[in-house]
Amino acid sequence: MSKRTMRRTAATRNIPSTWLAAAVAAAVAAMAAGGALASAGAGAAGAAAAATAFVPPAPVRSDRLADVAARLAVPPDDAKAMVRWWWFGPNVVKSQLEREMQAMKAGGFGGFEIQPVYPMELDDPARGIRNVPYLSPEFLDAVSFVNTKAHEQKLRVDMTLASGWPYGGPNVPVTEAASRMRVAAVAIPPNAESWPLPSVMSGEKLVAAFIGEGSEKQYDATRLRLIDGAGAKPAGTGRAAAAPSAQARVAVYYIATRTGQQVKRAALGAEGFVLDHLSRTAIDHHLNTVAEPLLKAFGDKPPYAVFSDSLEVYGTDWTDDFLAEFQRRRGYDLKPLLPAVYSGQGPDAAALRRDWGLTQTELVNERYLTPLNDWATAHRTQFRSQTYGEPAVSMSSNRLVALPEGEGPQFRSFSFTRLATSAGHLYNRPVVSAETWTWLNSPAFSATPLDMKVEADRMLLQGVNQFVGHGWPYTPPGAQEPGYSFYAAAVFNDHQPWWNVMPDVNAYLQRTSYLLRQGQSANQVAVLLPNDDVYAALTPGKVSLSAEMHKHVTPQLTEQILDAGHNLDYVDAESILALGVKHPVLVMPHVKRLAPEVLAKLQAYVRGGGKIIAVGGAPSLAPGYADAARISGQVAAASKALFASGAHVQVVADDAAVGAALKKALPGDLRLASNQSDVGFIRRKLADGDIYFIANTSNREVRTTATLGATRRSAAWWNPQDGKATPASVKPDFSLTLAPYESRVLVLSDSPQAAMPAAGGVAASASAGSAAGAPSVLADLSRDWQLAFAGAQPQAMPELRSWTDAPATRFYSGLGVYTKDVNLPAAPQAGSRVMLDFGPGKPLDSTPKVPAGMRAMLESPVREAAVVYINGQRAGSVWKPPYQLDVTPWLKAGSNRIEVQVANLALNGLAGQERPDYRLLSARYGQRFVPQDTHLIEPKPSGMLGPVRLLSEQIK
Repeated sequence: MSKRTMRRTAATRNIPSTWLAAAVAAAVAAMAAGGALASAGAGAAGAAAAATAFVPPAPVRSDRLADVAARLAVPPDDAKAMVRWWWFGPNVVKSQLEREMQAMKAGGFGGFEIQPVYPMELDDPARGIRNVPYLSPEFLDAVSFVNTKAHEQKLRVDMTLASGWPYGGPNVPVTEAASRMRVAAVAIPPNAESWPLPSVMSGEKLVAAFIGEGSEKQYDATRLRLIDGAGAKPAGTGRAAAAPSAQARVAVYYIATRTGQQVKRAALGAEGFVLDHLSRTAIDHHLNTVAEPLLKAFGDKPPYAVFSDSLEVYGTDWTDDFLAEFQRRRGYDLKPLLPAVYSGQGPDAAALRRDWGLTQTELVNERYLTPLNDWATAHRTQFRSQTYGEPAVSMSSNRLVALPEGEGPQFRSFSFTRLATSAGHLYNRPVVSAETWTWLNSPAFSATPLDMKVEADRMLLQGVNQFVGHGWPYTPPGAQEPGYSFYAAAVFNDHQPWWNVMPDVNAYLQRTSYLLRQGQSANQVAVLLPNDDVYAALTPGKVSLSAEMHKHVTPQLTEQILDAGHNLDYVDAESILALGVKHPVLVMPHVKRLAPEVLAKLQAYVRGGGKIIAVGGAPSLAPGYADAARISGQVAAASKALFASGAHVQVVADDAAVGAALKKALPGDLRLASNQSDVGFIRRKLADGDIYFIANTSNREVRTTATLGATRRSAAWWNPQDGKATPASVKPDFSLTLAPYESRVLVLSDSPQAAMPAAGGVAASASAGSAAGAPSVLADLSRDWQLAFAGAQPQAMPELRSWTDAPATRFYSGLGVYTKDVNLPAAPQAGSRVMLDFGPGKPLDSTPKVPAGMRAMLESPVREAAVVYINGQRAGSVWKPPYQLDVTPWLKAGSNRIEVQVANLALNGLAGQERPDYRLLSARYGQRFVPQDTHLIEPKPSGMLGPVRLLSEQIK
């Protein structure tokens, strides 16, 4: 038995909490010191390899502002965004693979994750289309080639240890496929002496049989009687027998079966069952037959990380040895209680389901996450995992993986992303990534750079500091533009015309990711995830903590905390036992079931000055079924003592009262006089400073007054786009103006901060100060531009309008180059600056028809991005509010040539084409994907829409 299993067993058999807490704390300390725990099940050789060799690359981090500032202009490469690189088929050629890697690097991406998925076309020798099987020599040779070239270009390479998701494929026999319990009820008519047995097929096993009064459609599960031998006496082939009864009866059979789920979006040759994530045999088989050949293709340069996507093992709730494992962990036999678990009937059903769900969490922790992390370490790489979904992993399950990853931008409600970032904050995982831009502004090719920022900012506000963009579709040479796209994703490759600003978008993502790795998280509010209550409410076929947690951690609860001027982390019972509670305030949302050991930790937390806000009442029930009456008494007594602790413990009736209670307990960390719900923030605390990332998450300008919770000697604004630093005054409060979707970084320091140059060496001179008053219009540039398209002569544009208004360019995707000469009587004077202003944009009052994902609720005045040249010199790019550019250094007295290269969406060109017919592809390979929202493909407004002005303003 592994140490982790011993710990779980101890927890269920009331071994003293001091020993339990010490064991958990020791495990956490071991992870913090050197990575994940080694599993005894991995064998002595694997544990020895993990212990002696691999030290993963460390991100660039510091606890001193001077160190952070030194890299602000040029942040380290390890903070660059990555992309998920879909290889369709797989059908790839080396020349194109190398070209796409070069494009990634030129666009500012730091690497990629290889994800082989479904074919997009049938084989076509004339066009060089050839789909090769997954794990074939040709496929593995392509992986090896890419790895070599990526190292030459200093690009990070991650590898998914499967094709599609979840893990599975042709190597998975039915006996190792994802498992569930099937309940079959057979009617026994009055006076009948026999009845047909249910069919039990390959991969299935009869677990238990019961008999009782009722029919196959209606029976009282609490009154069923277990039939010895799980089948009754045979009365001939395929029938069971029992003494007759005058009453109608029912025989209920519990059959361990398979979900039948197939790998989603599998590549050619990767089709097959999803494996049983609760079975160590299944995961070991997968590692041997899939992961080992993949890693051999990397030679002596293993990938930076291996990846497991979100756990979407639909319907699983069982595994072959579940009864034995359950009894070993919970201390009682589940077999006679199966009717209560699977019907939900009876007073004990909830407690039983808690134990049943918890056992599944333990099994997926021990048999999936831990072996994968150990295997990765033994192979000199790291395990990156989206640890949410089903099976029912918990927030603390993330402690078992080297690189936690989230998904979902739900900043103001329960969030899968916050599960990962909270675990990172708690368990010393300084880099937490997120799959970002999934479904962004569907259909494919609709997403804009602003859309990217809007979602990315919501990720940053939750604590993400590594982006994995979703994604980059490989496109074979000669394919019709705009190339391939994944069925459920935006496209972020160089087939998008607005690729011209991708280096600037990535510079923003890289700099903010770098800043949010520094120091330590300073969130001051923890929310206790009531895992035991959620387990108790789970139902067969949907065993997922993350899917059901929103019923406790409601949007209103999250909003109350955020609008009180705080940010938050999640904690759970496991983290409290291991680490205690470090946050000044703990919110307990409708927690009824809680172990006495956890309550003892909370009592110590309050004695040490911690504050608790309980919503809806105090815990009163034992977590599970065994000895529930006695333990419930302990819980009630411990709760009574805790909630009599005085002012440090508050009880509020509902979620709506949390904000007021929180303001009473602890002043907000960033308090706004207005628009609190529109502005999010996250703070990182360093030894000699604090870093606040502040973002307007709304589509309208915010003008308010802000007060900080942290205090330091000096303050400065650090520009997340270019790294410029300008002094700030924040005591006792300060004016805060944010354009729609604008974000800023405020840095507090114990010592004065010097002005810093921007990226590229442009000094933060007079033009970097704040405006001393309203700007004046130096010139109105809204008329009389020249507009040129690729391969065409310039045309006069007396008034600015969308180029889609003209039939000739309605379906044009690409660059439109606007030029205009402007005469100035003099060069900009010292103490002033000149801004090229493109207009404010138009906020949308209602959500457009976007069936999935999210988008920016703002129509830009520049559709969709522009690069500006003044007198032949690149002055910068415009792709997000405020749609202004400081052009002071490039202007001169006399004539000035202004050139604006505007790029629109690839969607417009796509709108002029017929949609592909995948009928024959589906006939050959089966329907592995359905393109999403194609009925919404239509040309979008394009170009510079105006008004455009040169503004002059005095600066402080």
